[in-house]
Parts: sequence; structure tokens; C-alpha cells
Amino acid sequence: MAEVRDAEVTIVGGGAIGCAVAYVLAGAGYRDIQVVEQGELAGATSGQAAGLVGQVRATRERSLLAMASVAVYARIEQETGYPADWRQTGSVRIAVTAQRAAEFRTLAAVARSAGLEVEFLTAARLAELCPMLDTSQVTAALWCPTDGYLQPHSLVTAYARAARDRGVTFATRTTVTGLSIIGGAVRGVRTDRRTIATDMVINAAGPWAAAVASLAGQPLPIVPVRHEYFVTRAVPGWHRDLPVLRIPDMRLYARAEGQGLLCGGWEPNGQSLDPRGVTIGQVLAVAPDWDVLSGFARDFGTFAPEVAEAEVREVFRGFPAFSPDGRFIVGPVPGVRGLVMAAACNAHGVSGSAGLAGHVLESLQPDPSPYVKSLSPGRYCPGTWDWESARSQAQRVYQNYYSLPPQHARDRELPRAGGDRRRSLSYS
Repeated sequence: MAEVRDAEVTIVGGGAIGCAVAYVLAGAGYRDIQVVEQGELAGATSGQAAGLVGQVRATRERSLLAMASVAVYARIEQETGYPADWRQTGSVRIAVTAQRAAEFRTLAAVARSAGLEVEFLTAARLAELCPMLDTSQVTAALWCPTDGYLQPHSLVTAYARAARDRGVTFATRTTVTGLSIIGGAVRGVRTDRRTIATDMVINAAGPWAAAVASLAGQPLPIVPVRHEYFVTRAVPGWHRDLPVLRIPDMRLYARAEGQGLLCGGWEPNGQSLDPRGVTIGQVLAVAPDWDVLSGFARDFGTFAPEVAEAEVREVFRGFPAFSPDGRFIVGPVPGVRGLVMAAACNAHGVSGSAGLAGHVLESLQPDPSPYVKSLSPGRYCPGTWDWESARSQAQRVYQNYYSLPPQHARDRELPRAGGDRRRSLSYS
């Protein structure tokens, strides 16, 4: 536990985003950076992440961000000597409806426009890649060979060690209690250990980011929404080199965890916290919701029946932060010089951390791209929203994570387990 100190740049939050920003800024020439974390590095939301890294997105900009992140994960150990436990296994998106298959064709076009390699799998190739699955329900399977997964704690540790090598210091078990704003500019940070001078505060506090922003008199709609998944003991046929799976029609994702299975999903009836009641330093504990988790297991069991009977080894859950419009909140806060946001990652805090850190760096430059400008917290300043609506909308962003866009949603009907086994895969 290093002593909190005066610094040119103080990053609040020692999760994936905070440590990635420290690593990227130090690499860009910032020489006086510290990270302040109320607990241990990766000890909260980041440590609960599933670690899936997918590059197929609904927009070209989001695909490019994910691709930039994958490029970092693929080389970080070679460049820094610190492993992120990155496994480039590829990923398969599985459709079980014609409407979802049509959406996949749109996603594939977006991916190709970004230069991302994707292809539709034949039935034989899907069976070869995923021999542990019953694929009789599948109507389309979209393959991205450069996707994969990593271990979140390993990634955060790699960022932090590499950042230390670049001169960044870390003060853990240190809680921010106030910000000193003089003449419309950040001048310092108060902590439970001492007050420090700083010219810039980068708010990467995850589900506590709204509370940190409020210390500067700048309320921002950053809403913690519950997310959870389970990991089983060994399941026959599963091993760590299998592709990551996404089954949007079932709201599910899965990957191997050793010889076991990691499986989670997006709840149709999400649970969120009122950001006004979340205080800095508060432990956001959540008990496992076994009704939800057993539903994930039951639904995934239609593709891998043995999973429904597998013994659960561990449950992970946390409160990733969402914004009402589903976009990141990144960049300087209008009206407070030196206050910069790196928040509302919408459950992409680990998977997109490298790309998001690059966007934070770009936001500090004189002429950021139109996309980075569009992520500015200025879209919520001043008072263009209310807390109740913002919380409801952010929760819907979570709930609709795998929802079909309107142009693909008509006449959607899910097949029943054990239904028509004559379905065949779509071909591109």
C-alpha cells in the first residue's frame, strides 16, 4: 500500500479501466500519474467479469475499439513481460431463429467494413469447432477467429505492473472523500488518508463513478446494474481451447473455464441500484440469484444437456455501470477543467479496456475524432435528464443487450427444446 501523493494526474479507480488508462497515458508521455483505489486492484467489478472479448459489434466504431483492445492483449506479454492470460480461441455467435440469422448478416457486414475477419460456418465446420454442442436448433453460426477470452485479474495486474515500470504509482486502500475545485478547475483530492494536490482527476470508479462526479457538483447518470454468471466443475468434452459462445436468442454466453463451463446471461428483468444511494467506499454486495442462474443453466442445457446437471463451483456477480443511451461516458467534463470521465462501460470495462483507454487519451487532445467527441459527458450536462428516467433507461440497455434491432424483430419465435431437428445452418 503506497502513500497517496501529489501528482499531475490522479486516476480514481484501480480496475481494468483505471489501470489501462494509467498504462496508456504513461506510454504517451505523461510522467506524473498515480492511481487511487479504495480497495485492492481489480478487487471489485473488474474482478467479477467473465473476461469474454468479442469484436463483432453493431457499429463500425465499436468494432474498431474492440479490435484495438485485442491487438493490445495479443502483444502485451511480449512487450511488457507481464501475462494477461489471453486465449485467442475464436468465438461463435449462434442463431436459432431466421430473424437472428438476418441480424448476423448485418453484423457481418459491419465487421467486414471495419476490417474484421468473420465467416458463416457450415454445419460440418460448426460441429468440428463445437463438438460438445447439440446444434440441431441452429439456423446460423457466425465465426470470428480472432476473438477470445482472458483472465480479468491477470489483465489488470499486467496493466498495473507495466504502468509502474513507466513511473505510475498506486495508492490502494485509499478512499476519495472530496474534490477541491477552485475557479472552475480541479486543484486537489481529499482522501481518508490525506489531501493531495493534482491538476487532473480521471474518474474511472466504475459503479461509484456517479458518486465521484457528484463531489465536483457534476451529477452524471451512471447506473450500477446487476450481472452474474456461474462456473461449474469439470464437464465432459469441455476444455480451455474451445471457442467462446454467444446465443443471443437465449440471452446467453458461455466459455470453457479449464475443464468446466462458465455460463451467464442478460436478465430480462434487470436489477439496478439508485446511483444517488451509492456512496464511495460502500461495498456493493449481492447474493446469488439462484432462480436466474438456474434459468441460464436450463436454457443452455438445450444445447449441452450435461451442463444442466453439472455442479456449480462458483458464482460471480457484480454491478457494472450502464448509461441511459448505452454509450460510454469518456472525456473532459464541461465546466470543470481537469475533471475527465472514463466510466459507464456498459459491461465492456474489461473486454474493451485498452481501446477505451485510447479514447480517454484521444479526448485530451486538441481535436478528437467525431466518435470520441460523441462520448463526451457534455451530453448529460447540464440537467438534460432526471434520475428516475436515467435509471430506468440504463436498466433497459442491460435488459435489451441481446435484443433484435427493429428491422429484424418481426415475427420472432424461439424454437422449443427438442423441437424441429431438421433445421439447417445458413450459408454466406
